[in-house]
Amino acid sequence: MLKSAGAAAGAAGIGVGAGVGTTALASPAFAAGSAFAHPGLLHTRTDLDRMAAKVKAGARPYAAGFAKLTANRHAQSGWRADPQATVYRGAGSPQNYAVLYNDIHAAYQNALRYHVSGETAHADTAVAILNAWSGKLTSVQGSADRFLAAGLYGYQFANAAELVRDHGDFALGRAQEVMRDVFHPLSDSFLRDHNGAVVTNYWPNWDLTAIACVLATGIFCDDRAVVDRAVEYFKHGDGMGSVKHAIPVVHDDGLAEWVEAGRDQGHALLGVGLMGTVCEMAWNQGIDLYGYDDNRFLKGAQYVAKWSLGGDVPYTANTRKKGAIGGWSGSETAAGAAGVDPGMTRPIWAMIANHYTKRRGLSASYVTRAAAKAAPEGGGGDYGPNSGGYDQLGFGTLAFTRDRGEGAGTSGDASGASGGGARPQGVASASASPAAGRDLAATGAEDMVGWAAAAGVSAVAGGLLLLRRRDRVRRGGAE
Repeated sequence: MLKSAGAAAGAAGIGVGAGVGTTALASPAFAAGSAFAHPGLLHTRTDLDRMAAKVKAGARPYAAGFAKLTANRHAQSGWRADPQATVYRGAGSPQNYAVLYNDIHAAYQNALRYHVSGETAHADTAVAILNAWSGKLTSVQGSADRFLAAGLYGYQFANAAELVRDHGDFALGRAQEVMRDVFHPLSDSFLRDHNGAVVTNYWPNWDLTAIACVLATGIFCDDRAVVDRAVEYFKHGDGMGSVKHAIPVVHDDGLAEWVEAGRDQGHALLGVGLMGTVCEMAWNQGIDLYGYDDNRFLKGAQYVAKWSLGGDVPYTANTRKKGAIGGWSGSETAAGAAGVDPGMTRPIWAMIANHYTKRRGLSASYVTRAAAKAAPEGGGGDYGPNSGGYDQLGFGTLAFTRDRGEGAGTSGDASGASGGGARPQGVASASASPAAGRDLAATGAEDMVGWAAAAGVSAVAGGLLLLRRRDRVRRGGAE
């Protein structure tokens, strides 16, 4: 019956989730034509309530994800901020950007811990950190890396602040000023002129940090025009971080080349994590970038997950122009996918896997395998002392694990929202998995089994865990 249902769904082009009961496809979480939802960046009120309830009940894997959070040194209520007036990255004196990212992660982790546990000391700590920085920070400077600092720490600052925006002691207006006057101008400038370089000089992750900051600024500051700017650039921007430039080639097997795979694994993982962050923040305001262009991001994420797990992937040689406008110029060719370390990971996969397999009921086999391997995901401080370990806020096992079908919006009509639309796009052919032709490939149910088993989840859908494909899961599944 499941096989027939999956085949019928694929043939009909509707991609309906089936296998553990049929559920309606989720829509973006909020009507984008109305006021912004708060909290509404990476986490909605529903998300936060789910985390708290699941952890209180001792549910897996939430409990393991929360334990990962509480063990992190940044998540302790004794953290004290060290705000700076000027933050330097790449050049300048002193190069002190590590102080900023450590404090932001401490604010985020304490705020998240408060929402799960209800312990007010953690909310107070998050507020104190953010208020200290908004009362002192005036600029981000340095080499070209200042654009990375503004993008990364801008979107992260906004997410931490969003979690305490209703706290009585939080200086909301001052935090919004920091986003508008310190972080956003650098990110917006980068998307407009790319630091005076030719538009392809910078790899996709540079644009994606900027898009994330601009989008977070627009939502946090209730500025529709700024949100529209980020969404438009994601879809049609000239730089390498727009979705069709970051993922330039789509193959018939459902994989799509991530151009930065021709550079190195770490930066490709960073780009996938940033694009997922942008998609999640947009989704929570009723804008479906996850599904844009026939789920192009899913296909690119599948490619990077397979490659990072040690699988062979195709790569079309890519030559990009480099240099400054009116100055030196040159070009660089990436001829093939770079080598990988299958042990390298970033806390990026749980968010992506849960969206596509649980909200949308689609197959995302490589992504779910990567998520299972990384679980429980940690955050800043769990992935080494250098800046790369702080590029994502993390804790996706706790924050983004969801029941199948969860995430349907409160409104069925988000039309007119930056071209996003309420009806997720590209559902029909969005299996985006090399599993085409397998009996559950169109439904995502097989992903749920493999993911749950690998993550140690013992009960799904009221205690029923379907294991009829256990033999394929044990083989490591080359779906």
